[in-house]
Amino acid sequence: MDILKRSAIIFTVLLVVLILGTVGNMLIVGLTFVDALYMTVITITTVGFGLERPLNASGKIFTIFLIFGGVGTATYAVTSVVQFIVQGYFRDILGRRKMTNQISKLKDHYIICGFGRIGQNIIKELVKNKKKFVVVEKNPEIVTDVQEAGYLVVEGDATDDAILESTNIKEAKGLVAALDDDADNVFIALSARRLKATIFIIARANAEETEGKLLAAGADRVVSPSIIGGRRMAATLLKPAILDYLDYVTHSEELEYHLEELKVMPGSKIADVSIADSHIRKNTGALVLAIKRGEELNTNPSTDTVILAGDNLIVLGTGDQLKSLSNVVTN
Repeated sequence: MDILKRSAIIFTVLLVVLILGTVGNMLIVGLTFVDALYMTVITITTVGFGLERPLNASGKIFTIFLIFGGVGTATYAVTSVVQFIVQGYFRDILGRRKMTNQISKLKDHYIICGFGRIGQNIIKELVKNKKKFVVVEKNPEIVTDVQEAGYLVVEGDATDDAILESTNIKEAKGLVAALDDDADNVFIALSARRLKATIFIIARANAEETEGKLLAAGADRVVSPSIIGGRRMAATLLKPAILDYLDYVTHSEELEYHLEELKVMPGSKIADVSIADSHIRKNTGALVLAIKRGEELNTNPSTDTVILAGDNLIVLGTGDQLKSLSNVVTN
């Protein structure tokens, strides 16, 4: 039985014993209400103080039964309280220590600052793609919700450098500043960029004028939910079929083919080789749709286009085909 339910039952029984003891002392022994309550309390707590008024035979028998019924109940109630406090304290300490240890071992993970609606939707996608992440949240009640969901979480203000450091940011791959306050997101971007120069930062902007400040603070990308939402609604209105197709390709779990972004690492077999000579399609089955090089995006690369180390390939393929190509670009 849950300790809270058990404690509630015990204290209910204890209250009943107090009521019955008080009423019994008033009716059988003839005490006033205060004296009867006092007598009941000192009896079940075994304090030992007594009243000058002697007990008659009926009073003595009643007190014997009160001792048997009340002392055990009071002792068990106190034990339950101590157990609840001690267990809760140590469970909290051990739980935090275990979570801290798990976070310290993370590599190439993502840091999600804020567990609001946007943060939760980001996490759903990360979970679906089996990515490692840690949440930063300062609301204790929300922290409890995150823990119950089974996610790693650091309680605290994400604008605090010490809190970001506790997420093992130096080993992290990316960070999302998804707080409601634009100023907080600016501070997070500044702190994250200072703590790790190469981390990929995405920041949320509620106001359009904040975008430039976030980029200046170190964010690689700035996303405005209102702008994105407006564009999506307009696209749904004007070109519903195209949007349905893109949604199906990028989000459907039933579709065999998936879009993926793969970075060509130095020393890869296809680095400094043209698309035609790399035989990507022939060897892996995946199709190169676009190549992103720095800030430049080639949306329709020809077969003569040379792939360079550091390029990000936008490719389409099945899970096995993408895995095969991933081995090629990272080898």
